[in-house]
Amino acid sequence: MTGARTTTAAGKTRFDDIYNQPDPRAYFRTLAPLQYEIPHQAQDVFRRTLAQRSAVRGTHLPVTVLDLCCSYGINAALLNHDLTLEDLYAHYTSDETAALSRGELIESDKEFYASRRRADAVPVIGLDTAENATRYALEVGLLDEAYAENLERHPPSDELRRAVGRVGLITVTGGIGYITHHTFGALLDATRLPVWVSAFVLRTVPFTEILTVLDSHGLATETDPERSYPQRLFSDLNEQSSAVDQVLKAGDDPTGLEAEGRYYTRLYQSRPRPA
Repeated sequence: MTGARTTTAAGKTRFDDIYNQPDPRAYFRTLAPLQYEIPHQAQDVFRRTLAQRSAVRGTHLPVTVLDLCCSYGINAALLNHDLTLEDLYAHYTSDETAALSRGELIESDKEFYASRRRADAVPVIGLDTAENATRYALEVGLLDEAYAENLERHPPSDELRRAVGRVGLITVTGGIGYITHHTFGALLDATRLPVWVSAFVLRTVPFTEILTVLDSHGLATETDPERSYPQRLFSDLNEQSSAVDQVLKAGDDPTGLEAEGRYYTRLYQSRPRPA
């Protein structure tokens, strides 16, 4: 099974029918040929950022993470378990996994993740509009709480607002562009603890409005314009041409990056400004 492909206004291919399946098998089968790898790139970054955030936590309690556009809980799987993204591809594209019913896969995955759970695992809350995906991640134990809400269109529920009040680190590897400053504003309005944000953003996507919202909530943001992280191969030449155009319009150079056939991201790290 492969995802039905549509395109955004910016020319980016969308694989809409893989994002809200009852389980992640179609997701991994579809993205494997495109070498989708940004969760792998983010794994060590998020662990280091979490360790730094924990060092200033001030209590023995673990930092709670909110993963935006959490999908099937992939970032949570890599953050809290002794697993790599390559392990997940192998697991979900195997013949053995393909033969399982959803119920059988859920039971198998509960054991799969529990046996690889790290001693330093932290609570992870997931937010995504894809209700089936978040339900899967919750059922197999990757997420402690999951919210299928669209903050671009509606204010957060009371339950989500209460959950965000416990959050110390917000992460996102995909979705900036689908979610905007509206989502960030709603979430930051609900925070109660000093919150850090670690965001991987495609070089084709403007981040200015989100930066303004972060700044208005007392967060200073840093990025290294010389450092880029690969996301995935382009699906076709039209997608590549559009991406190169977007990068050029943003004043960046696609040479050696998008011009060579892949999407690339930039990492933005936001922390509270010193008092």
